[in-house]
Amino acid sequence: MSLPLSRRRLLTAGGAGLVLAGLAEPFRASPARAAVTTADLVVYGATSGGLAAAVTMRRLGRTVVVVEPTSHVGGLSTAGLGATDTGVQASIGGLAAEFYRRIHVKYHGGTVTPTSPLRMTFEPRVAAAVFADLLAEAGVPVITNARLTGLGRTGTRITELRTEDGSVYRGGVFVDATYEGDLLAMAGVSFTVGRESNDAYGETINGVQSRGTHQFAHPVDPYVTAGSPASGLLPGISRTPLAPQGSGDDRIQAYCFRMCLTQSADRIPFAKPSGYDPVDYELLLRHIQAGYAGPYFTTHSVGGGKTDSNNNGAVSTDHIGYNYTYPTASWAARESIIAEHRNYQQGLMWFLANDSRLPATVRDSTARWGLPVDEFTSTGGWPPLLYIREARRMVSAYVMTEHDCRGATRAADSVGLASYTMDSHNCQRVVVDGRVRNEGDVQVGVPAPYPVSYRSIVPHQTQCANLLVPVCLSASHIAYGSIRMEPVFMILGQAAATAASLALAGDQVVQGVSVSALQSRLRSDGAVLDWSPGGEVIVDNAAASGVTRAGTWLRSSAIGGYYGVDYEHDGNTGKGVNRLRFRPTLPAAGAWTVQLRWTAHENRASNVPVDITYSGGMATRTVNQRQSGGQWISVGTFTFAAGSNGSVLIRTDGTDGHVVADAARFVRA
Repeated sequence: MSLPLSRRRLLTAGGAGLVLAGLAEPFRASPARAAVTTADLVVYGATSGGLAAAVTMRRLGRTVVVVEPTSHVGGLSTAGLGATDTGVQASIGGLAAEFYRRIHVKYHGGTVTPTSPLRMTFEPRVAAAVFADLLAEAGVPVITNARLTGLGRTGTRITELRTEDGSVYRGGVFVDATYEGDLLAMAGVSFTVGRESNDAYGETINGVQSRGTHQFAHPVDPYVTAGSPASGLLPGISRTPLAPQGSGDDRIQAYCFRMCLTQSADRIPFAKPSGYDPVDYELLLRHIQAGYAGPYFTTHSVGGGKTDSNNNGAVSTDHIGYNYTYPTASWAARESIIAEHRNYQQGLMWFLANDSRLPATVRDSTARWGLPVDEFTSTGGWPPLLYIREARRMVSAYVMTEHDCRGATRAADSVGLASYTMDSHNCQRVVVDGRVRNEGDVQVGVPAPYPVSYRSIVPHQTQCANLLVPVCLSASHIAYGSIRMEPVFMILGQAAATAASLALAGDQVVQGVSVSALQSRLRSDGAVLDWSPGGEVIVDNAAASGVTRAGTWLRSSAIGGYYGVDYEHDGNTGKGVNRLRFRPTLPAAGAWTVQLRWTAHENRASNVPVDITYSGGMATRTVNQRQSGGQWISVGTFTFAAGSNGSVLIRTDGTDGHVVADAARFVRA
């Protein structure tokens, strides 16, 4: 028997849980019987991309149901990743932009309008509240704790999903919005896991990459007994010799939990996990004893006195090398991997706050942090989801590659823009010349926002004709590193639902949807699909003109995320003397948004003064270069005359660390 999508049905169906109106804990439905649910669109995965698809489908007047394998709704956007990696904010449109505008209104009040500012940093509970509002307003039902066990299909079309409790979800079109790509794999769609060689797509920064970022700053012995190879290697170090640069393998970038931390008096102290073993942190201890003074994790502020804390340094929250089997593992095996990551990271924080072998400064500075009492209350303040940075990636008719990211290739069938740095965390630890070394970290900026192809979110038609994949899309490892950001997942989720609606209206396969009709509808709904070079001017530190300096500036590429070939810094000397000015040549008078870029590090200055000279005079802003590295950060919108009358001056007066000058970007407002 097929039942309509109604609150009554969901409250009486068996097995799974229902999330309505942002309830902190999912409703546990009666186990009396399983049910059949029918909708125009079935979304598997309540990630940000899945929720964007569902809300879009309802706004287009069609029915939808979201089926989530875990108990958590909102993906990493509500699980600790509150310092959003954005690239160019102006490239975020549609429902994604609305989400971040709603975040702003949650903090500052008022009404959401198309001109409301986007707020890209937020507490997890605030993001959860915004998603709850969107779901409630659109009338989207979300089923939780419903793991996929099977599917039905007729020819090349999926007809239904089946979950562990025996429930069935039938639809006309399906979306796989999981971070793992479980639905696409079960549907027989081609996918890959790991890193392609550079030769596979003619790339330059794919495959094995031995670089200097998040690397050991001091020599560290890899052996259990220092100096004795016969004693064996410390945990997490590969016995396999380092392969040639650019060669492919099946390794993936490391996972971690994005912790939300606070220094509030009522914080939850870091607890010692069961099974704690100090040998797991011997590498970090040796690195500290060799002279490394931190940082040991990031503390990016997101509001409310809280952080989004991420990996930082050679040994940090990333559990390098322990996730290789996760993408294709069973849920039982995944739970074991997740538990291993949780124990490692909780043990890391306890170690940093308590181990008597560490300097008191390290212990005291760590112990000042703890978990907030008002976040993740069902899991004791610890994030409920592991950050799955990369798992399966579909292989379809269009594979997004480094060439797309760099602008050398531009897909004509754009359904949204990506703009973040090509970013991979480390993938393994190896022994080189008797010392431990990390491998796999890449942070290379992209010159401008670039289009994501519609073909990259749909499978080959012969494999599945009614499935869209906005999260585990078709991309090489290094291109996925740029695309895999929460705003882009929402952008592609909106595109997937819009395409699904058009396919249903025309009784078409998703591969047969008119791209022009799809793009027209997306634009009418606020999506940004194109990026005109005439709408921006970038002045790089290495440019032949448009840059003037006073004092001494040093060229460097030690910290990744820079624009162009390198960046410059003041060496933390010559304060007030060292200055660098970017002077653009603008093609037209009018309002231009000024953005700066730098490479973040704890040794950077947190109080860099920036003078913007424009038609109306001069404005001074202050930027914190310890945070938000590798992306364009707006310092405001100003009116400029055509030509080279305006400028941006980076000063070093009174700064409390190294000052970086990388590039300035001017975007027509």
